Amino acid sequence: MKRVERVYCEILENIIQDKKHTFTQKQLSKDCQVSIGIVNYALKPLEQMGIIEKKQRSFLVINPKKLLLYWSSIRNLKNEIIYSIYSNKSIRAIEHMMPPCVFTAYSAYKFRFNDAPADYGEIYAYCNPNEIKKRFQPNKKTLSPNIFILRPDPYIEKRSKKSIAPTSLIYADLWNLNTWYANEFIKELEKKLEL
Repeated sequence: MKRVERVYCEILENIIQDKKHTFTQKQLSKDCQVSIGIVNYALKPLEQMGIIEKKQRSFLVINPKKLLLYWSSIRNLKNEIIYSIYSNKSIRAIEHMMPPCVFTAYSAYKFRFNDAPADYGEIYAYCNPNEIKKRFQPNKKTLSPNIFILRPDPYIEKRSKKSIAPTSLIYADLWNLNTWYANEFIKELEKKLEL
């Protein structure tokens, strides 16, 4: 995850969980473990688009939904994939066999809300690829991968609960997937977010 994305995730998670809309650059810098320069760089396009309103020592998020959509549109999930492999096991079996990781996209939605709006055929998780290589052997047939390992990030691990990515990150990652069922998950997640 890029450092500016940490800023967007932190803002959105505070809004989703705590209904907090006012922030300071200094606190965001501390919470995201990035410089104040990175925070200011991340905020510049938000101010230009009318997503935030700057105050003397803080800023107010006035359009969180627009922030979520902006972040989703600039996120590049493919660049985060560091390893992929095919397993002939069921998706449910694969989920149970996964080493310690942070699930995102379909699995994360299912685990967070105890529901899945559609069947899905892939797993996305932030994880050490060496652990995956130990558990899932490469298939000799050239089949499309169904396990996608994303670059681990200490910020994502800190922000995750029970091996489930933050809700705003689940949304941004789903937004970047081109399956028909990703759209079903996005529709349902939008109803739950109420931004």
